[in-house]
Amino acid sequence: MTKLRLGLSVAALLAFAGLEAAAQTEQGVIIARDMDLNSLDPARGFCDTCQIYLSAVYARLVDLDSDGKTIVPMLAESWEADAAQKEFTFHLRKDAVFSDGSPVEAKDVVWSLDRLRHITAGAGYLLAGVETLVAQDGHTVVIRMKDSNSELLGLLSAPYMGIVNSDIVAAEGGRADETADTADTAEAWLMANSAGAGPFVLESYVPGESLRLKRNEAYWGEKPAIEGAALLQTAESASQLQLVQTAAADLAMQVDALTAGRVASDPGVAVSSMPSQALVYIALSPGAKANDVPLTAKVREGIAHAIDYDALIELTVEGKGHRLASPVPLDFPGGSGHDLPAYDPALARKLLDEGGAPAEFTLQAAFPNVRQYGVDFTLMMQKIQMDLAAVGIKIVLEPLEFPVWRERVNGDGIPMTAVFFVPDFYGSSQYFGYFGMVDGTVWHKRAGGASDPALAHPDGQDILKRALSTSGAESEAAFAELSAIMAQDRIILPIVAPDTILVSNPALQGARISACCNLVLGELHWAK
Repeated sequence: MTKLRLGLSVAALLAFAGLEAAAQTEQGVIIARDMDLNSLDPARGFCDTCQIYLSAVYARLVDLDSDGKTIVPMLAESWEADAAQKEFTFHLRKDAVFSDGSPVEAKDVVWSLDRLRHITAGAGYLLAGVETLVAQDGHTVVIRMKDSNSELLGLLSAPYMGIVNSDIVAAEGGRADETADTADTAEAWLMANSAGAGPFVLESYVPGESLRLKRNEAYWGEKPAIEGAALLQTAESASQLQLVQTAAADLAMQVDALTAGRVASDPGVAVSSMPSQALVYIALSPGAKANDVPLTAKVREGIAHAIDYDALIELTVEGKGHRLASPVPLDFPGGSGHDLPAYDPALARKLLDEGGAPAEFTLQAAFPNVRQYGVDFTLMMQKIQMDLAAVGIKIVLEPLEFPVWRERVNGDGIPMTAVFFVPDFYGSSQYFGYFGMVDGTVWHKRAGGASDPALAHPDGQDILKRALSTSGAESEAAFAELSAIMAQDRIILPIVAPDTILVSNPALQGARISACCNLVLGELHWAK
């Protein structure tokens, strides 16, 4: 009866019963999470849980080290790039094999990446800048970009870049040419089978219930200490926690900070908090049609100083998070070293006056009515409403269903809104490409850039080109310039980068969240 109270279906309980014997043993690890899987096909999967699965089952050319910023070898044992950061040559290790024992060859890399970039359902857009992919010989791959891109290595570390056994997937209907988007039929097979060179293989997948992996006994790297892992569909934070407390699961991944805090002194569970790349932010739209007062640069700066960020972090995530000056994470190129706006109501009011704002005015604030990464958006916006009231700004809150919010923010715009963001790969260019005030970005449009030419930064594109055409310190300095520009624009006001809270069996060790791959299953092990 306890299990029934968790809200699991009868079929899920049967699957659960089969998994329960594995808990707390070397046989495997049971993970409770709300699975957002849309596909197990590397060319179509695009979600948080997809990252965990794909990075466990499919090896990539390169990986991201545990420091969160160093690119390290994976299938490629070495590589070099030309001075212009346009041509990259990868030398594959010769001992890497797929789970069926066949060697990983250059043709598999080219075929896999070509298939990904020709299928529009997943992360193929990340490879839109590729001009050619060539297997120079059996173990050498050359990638030539249309334009310079010093972040290609970070992009290739993303789990969506997993290399498949091309012979097997092609035999199951896979295509890697221009017809792939409509003619490729391999997804059905890949939903029940895997064809990768990662440390695990797919054992079974029951949509809405469970995803089981088992150790790849043919793995060419250091074999995982655990024999397998099972992800158990569990939607609610409290239910995830209960599964760990009752030893029915070993790890819960989405317990919010408030719920986790209630068991912090329980010796039967371990609670850990670690930084993530998730961002919760508010955004201002000077060009929104509903604006009663012009949101000039000074007015936006005044709003930024009117918000009590530290109090918001305590309120929303129990202090388990940190602040950012710009949208770029601290451990991404150019993300650190920027000044944070201080909470200063007196300065805020002075800036509002200098920006031409009246002593009192109203600002419409529509936002998605969600709880994301542990943050209750309605609660957060109510606190911001109180902060801004202290400087004469009346915020009218309007929680919306996400599809309604998306339609409105992409239509006439919303004077103030709140939403979240997670990166698709390790690299800072995606932030300026999404948040930067240059023509063509998502937030330039949403901020009303078409009706307010003053929003566009005249040098932004040139600085981005410099960042992508150089490497090392020079590239990082250019990304720092872009990060500073986004901070100074005050279109995007980062509220909190919430930590990831993990609740686990105290004997389970090695749980780590990676900027490329989410939870790294291959590092989990049991204390001896």
